[in-house]
Amino acid sequence: MLDRGDNLRADPAAIAALAADPAARLLRLDGIDPVLDETGHLVWGGMAEAADGADLILLGLADGRPHFAQHVPGALDAATRSAWIFKAIGMMAPGEAALYGGARSLIDWHERHGFCARCGQPTLVQRAGWGRRCPACEAEHFPRVDPVVIMLAEHEDRVLVGRQPRFPPRRYSALAGFVEPGEALEEAVARELWEEAGIRVRDVRYVASQPWPFPSSLMVACVATAEDDALTIDHTELEDAMWVPRAGVAASMAGAPDAPFLPPPDYAIANTLFRAWLGA
Repeated sequence: MLDRGDNLRADPAAIAALAADPAARLLRLDGIDPVLDETGHLVWGGMAEAADGADLILLGLADGRPHFAQHVPGALDAATRSAWIFKAIGMMAPGEAALYGGARSLIDWHERHGFCARCGQPTLVQRAGWGRRCPACEAEHFPRVDPVVIMLAEHEDRVLVGRQPRFPPRRYSALAGFVEPGEALEEAVARELWEEAGIRVRDVRYVASQPWPFPSSLMVACVATAEDDALTIDHTELEDAMWVPRAGVAASMAGAPDAPFLPPPDYAIANTLFRAWLGA
């Protein structure tokens, strides 16, 4: 298990010693994408591979061995998603996908926060890559996480699924949306379902959560009970939406050729949400 080393982040001497440790490892990346070996595991190199001028990010320690990533300011467009990235995530073990996801989110955050949001002056890396500080106004900045609710509305043993135009053909998924300021998760679930599908819900239940590093979301999966099944679809958000009975969801998750929709990929929390609903 990875120890994130929070107790070490404020000690520059300790971080320097970890970086100088011959056992220290540096995550190899292709731009911001992971480099994988033939078994789908992350590839690590030595600290000598760190680029000149790179900011080191302590990802943590595993079996006493320090693990780092690096951010090279201005070297990439961190927000760009390659065509390969989701295939790569599908190949990775969950623990390694989470480790890479944390590195990706941090690198993206550093790339976006080179200047102080308070006074506009250049900021400096602090806390072993887990923060930035403005030397001009002394403001401190820390990586952010954006909560997103992703939910299934259920009505008479059916669930509501929707698709966006960017989805592959036949793919449907759970509806989702960002939590807005001043909202509880339950309120965000109810608002998003009303705005996107025109349905009122109650009895919102939490199912699971998943970090989603594109760039820095936390997906919070829920199920809610719909008051009725009349839909008013917001076509600026959804291309289509429909109610699917339990047998149809089961067929889709099993990959049946006559299933009503193509389900989300295994690594997506929407897939977990469908399976949890079927299990319930």
